[in-house]
Amino acid sequence: MTTLDTAQEARPGRTTNPLSVLATPWTVVVAVPLIISILDPERFEAIVGFAAGAFLSTLPYIAFAVILIAWLKAAGAEASIGRAFEGRENRAIVLAALFGGLAPFCSCEVIPFIAGLLAVGAPLSAIMAFWLASPLIDPPTLLITAAALGWPYAIGKAVAAVGIGLAGGYAVKALTAGGLFKDVARGAIKRGCGPSPFDGRPVWRFWAEGQRIDNFSAELRANAAFLAQWLALAYVLEALLVTYVPASLIAGLVGGEGLGPIVISALVGMPAYLNSYVAPALLAGLTEQGMSPGAAMAFLVAGAVSSIPAMAAVWSLVRAPVFATYLALGVTGAIVSGIVFQMVV
Repeated sequence: MTTLDTAQEARPGRTTNPLSVLATPWTVVVAVPLIISILDPERFEAIVGFAAGAFLSTLPYIAFAVILIAWLKAAGAEASIGRAFEGRENRAIVLAALFGGLAPFCSCEVIPFIAGLLAVGAPLSAIMAFWLASPLIDPPTLLITAAALGWPYAIGKAVAAVGIGLAGGYAVKALTAGGLFKDVARGAIKRGCGPSPFDGRPVWRFWAEGQRIDNFSAELRANAAFLAQWLALAYVLEALLVTYVPASLIAGLVGGEGLGPIVISALVGMPAYLNSYVAPALLAGLTEQGMSPGAAMAFLVAGAVSSIPAMAAVWSLVRAPVFATYLALGVTGAIVSGIVFQMVV
């Protein structure tokens, strides 16, 4: 679930201060072509044309993704996910990893959701499986990655999400059995905004209820605005990358078939976080200039695991050893995902 986390934090449609628009990606989207038209007018048409063409080619994916996530939110799909953590631990780990890529949570909601799971005694192994899988993929990310990089990357990242979730869940289960993680949570766990992880049932035919229809419309507008601004920024940056960054430089750093480029990409991907709507477009430009498929996959996975909402959720609820384990599992999973993807593709 990379979900539309930051959409919930700074949605353009909900701002009341006109000046706040300057803090959105639209500022860069508009400013970059203007600067190019002044400093390098000969390449202005090519850069704008590249970005506009890439954006238009992605529109069908954007439309489907926006409708899907609005439907999941309006139906209350979150209500059924918490029940995956009930029952036997092995079953909980598997279901948590599978559902991690489907949960349409914002960063405000994922914190109380996990807090509720900790409060009711859900196993840390299953929680870790969900935490590792959820930042990596969600329906919009799957479609946007497919549009920018192709279905092999989209499917590969989805498989990586489940695989890392499962591996992380079982690793934490083994570490817990060995005596680690006796003190998991930071202080008393209290749930804030967002749904209880176990209450309610999803209503898939949401159009029968007025409030759910309103929720659908609100999510549709907000998510469309969010995805449009970030993808516009992504394609402008990709156009600049393809135009100005020498292909030989990219190939020298992260090209080739060896382990080195994959490890470098994973280590660079975590601190150089790009959200899951910007990263695929930029990586499309990098792969065209020589970045290896394995390195691109490692960067995709590492960057998603290090997303600010995901790490903030972990740090705000659990103690340092659990947080360190989360990061270690994430970067290791990114490297392994890159190696496997390089071998398969």
